[in-house]
This record gives sequence, C-alpha cells and structure tokens, in this order.
Amino acid sequence: MSLKCGIIGITNSGKTTLFNCMSKTKAQITNFAFSTGKSNIGICNVPDERLDKIHQIIPADQLIYAQVEIVDIPGLAKGSNSGEGIGNAFLADVRQCDTLIHVLRCFDDPNLPHVDGSVDPVRDIETIDFELQVKDLEQIERKIQKVDKAARVGDKEAKIQLETLLKYKHHLENFQNIRTLEATKEDQKVVNDMMLLTAKPMMFVCNVDDAAANGENSYSTAVKNWVKENYNNAQVLTIAGKLEAEIAELDEADQGEFLKDVGLEQPGVNKLLRAAYQSLNLISFFTVGGKENRAWTVPAGTLAPQAAGAIHSDLERGFIRAEVIKYDDLIALGSENNCKTAGKLAVEGKNYEVKDGDILHIRFNV
Repeated sequence: MSLKCGIIGITNSGKTTLFNCMSKTKAQITNFAFSTGKSNIGICNVPDERLDKIHQIIPADQLIYAQVEIVDIPGLAKGSNSGEGIGNAFLADVRQCDTLIHVLRCFDDPNLPHVDGSVDPVRDIETIDFELQVKDLEQIERKIQKVDKAARVGDKEAKIQLETLLKYKHHLENFQNIRTLEATKEDQKVVNDMMLLTAKPMMFVCNVDDAAANGENSYSTAVKNWVKENYNNAQVLTIAGKLEAEIAELDEADQGEFLKDVGLEQPGVNKLLRAAYQSLNLISFFTVGGKENRAWTVPAGTLAPQAAGAIHSDLERGFIRAEVIKYDDLIALGSENNCKTAGKLAVEGKNYEVKDGDILHIRFNV
C-alpha cells in the first residue's frame, strides 16, 4: 500500500530542509520566495525498531521497511487559490496526497525574510487554511451547479446529494476545514471523488532553532495552544530543522554520539515519519525468514486474506489460513520454535483481523 505525504507551508518555513532529512533525494534550498518551479518527490523508509529486533532473532538476506512517498510542495501564500505565488498547479499536487505535514516557521533569522514581514506561525496556519478552504469551496460550488439541475427535475438521488453539498458549502463559508465537519459515511460518498484539500489528515511541525530542540519556544507554544482549540486531535511535533540537517549528513554509526551530545534520543524526522504513517490509521505486519524480513502496510481492521493480498494477489485468492505469532511473544521467547512449543502460534482463518506487529506465515493454494 503506497502512502503519499505532502509537506506544505509558507515559503522559507524549512519544508525543503525537512524533506532532505527524510528523503534520499536532496532538493535545492533557497532564501527567495517563489523560487521553486516544481514539487520535490522522494521515497523514505518508516523506521521501525520492531523489525530491527526481529531481524536480530531471525536473520534474512534483506531487511525491508515500510515506505512512504514524500512530496515537498513549494511554498504557499495568500492568493495561491487564484494563482498567486506558486499558484493552482501545486494545489493540485496537494490534492494527490493522502496526508499533509504543515511545517511552521518557529524561529527568527534576519537573513531569511518571512514573506509576510514577521514570524507568526498561527497566522501562517490561518493563511494556508484559508487558501485550501477557498479551493474546496470552488469545487463544491461547481458540483452544486451540476447536481442542482438534476434535483430540479425530480431526481431523488440528486436532491440527497444537494443537501449534503450545501452542508459542506456552509461549513467552508464559515472558515472551517472539512475534517472538522460531522459527516456521515453517506455524506462522504458524495464528495469522496473530489479529494477535498481540507478533508485530508493534517499534522503540524514547529520548525524551531537549535536552542529549542529539546523543548519549546514562544512560537511553538502558541501553535500548540491554537491547534488544541481549533483542530480535532491534530498532532504537533517540535523539530529543529537545521539540527536535523546536520544529523542527516552523518553516517549512521556517528549519529548516536551526536544525538547524545545534543540531548536527543533519536532524529526528530523518525518521529515525524511514524506520525505521518499513523495519521491514516495504518498498521504494519511482518513476514520473516529466508530472502527478506519485511514490513507490510495495511489499514487497521484488515482481515487476513486482504493482508495476504498486500503481499501478492495469489495469496489472497488461494488463502487457506494464517499462522500468527505476536511480536511481543517472539521477543520474549526468542524464536519461532519456542513460540510454537509454548502455544503462542495461532492458526487463524479468513475472519481474523490482523493486528499491528503480527508476524504472519500465509498458507495458500492456487
């Protein structure tokens, strides 16, 4: 399952710095607003200590982590919905993403001018929200025009759709994001094909200076207070982008000592990647031994045959059973054989709901 995370924010907020830390693709960083002509795209692994520990117990030729695609979208600004700054083309890039990471400038730097003249991350949130809301409202209004014609001639389904669309329109006109709208599953079916920008899961990253790497500053505190009052359960992470860039340049062997020196347990981008992964209610299960130890991505609640299908369609088509070992049991008992002897290997059928961290052996016949 492919996951695409979009990094958005005001220009000069540190988006591309974080993108470079997360991705093996290194994008150019500039101090000039609107100097970037395209979105940057990179692939990165989702760190998972569980897979590392499994690999120590059950070695394989390869270790393959879950992956996400990261899209660094050029800086948005007031008027982006009508073509200002980077314009409509990059709002289309936002539309293709599954989840959004909003990077906020929470540091002062006289050599890096803010496009609005002063640093105010809460104002930046409101600016971006407004631009995305306007674009969503345009889409909703266009669909209302189409559906209204059918409703006027007595189409019952069109009348139901129109009622839903008007509810969405009213919410946006009150400067609210679609993700905060109390919508039923039937409501969502009406707008699913529109990939509304403000319906996407959103998390916030406060990009602070090195001094606040282990805590907060006045800017990040203001963001956390604002998000708590205005967003439903949105995550807020604090990351020192400049420091993360230094960490990313080090060899893995040297990173541990550097992290210890600056008082960090792990790179902040690792937390960010895991948070992005979890924002869509995704889980990982593992297959082990032989050629590869691998993490696979499925939505929470996936049944065993569909999880097998994430590996290969033949496994879902010919699914017989899944032999399941819990991660904690493997770590506690030290081997698959020990788990079997202790009765910790379960044989599950087609109705088994795969859990995060399950180790699966799929039995199938095609």
